[in-house]
Amino acid sequence: MLAAVTDLTKRLMSLVAILAVCGIAVSSVSLQHHYATSKTAYCDIGETFNCDIVNRSEYSSILGIPVALIGMLGYAALAGLATVYRERSETPAMLFSAAAVGLAFALYLTYIEGRVLGVWCILCLSSLALIAAATTLAAVIWWMNRRPSRDY
Repeated sequence: MLAAVTDLTKRLMSLVAILAVCGIAVSSVSLQHHYATSKTAYCDIGETFNCDIVNRSEYSSILGIPVALIGMLGYAALAGLATVYRERSETPAMLFSAAAVGLAFALYLTYIEGRVLGVWCILCLSSLALIAAATTLAAVIWWMNRRPSRDY
């Protein structure tokens, strides 16, 4: 079912789409480092920050699928919902649900970085910031579209 989408909702959906494209870019760099064999100079900052350790650890894949690829697919889904399917009435709830799942997964991976591996990945933290921002915007979009019709 198609819904009337306000200008503010369209702008917020566009911001979610931009964040999702940035997430795809960050995740694609992370995926490249997952398969690379050489050391990453810009991401190896002492003992605290090292993307290579994180991206090549046993936690960097789930059932043989790289976490970075899962991230790329998740961000692509958010981008699709925020652009192609933004006119549908169920999209705000689906967008918020998908973003919240992505945020929960990113928080789990951040826990693994900090508590299990003991090292942080700049790319992963960047992705966490992007999905947190996208989830916040998706929550606002969902909230605005749950309320009785208003001109925002």
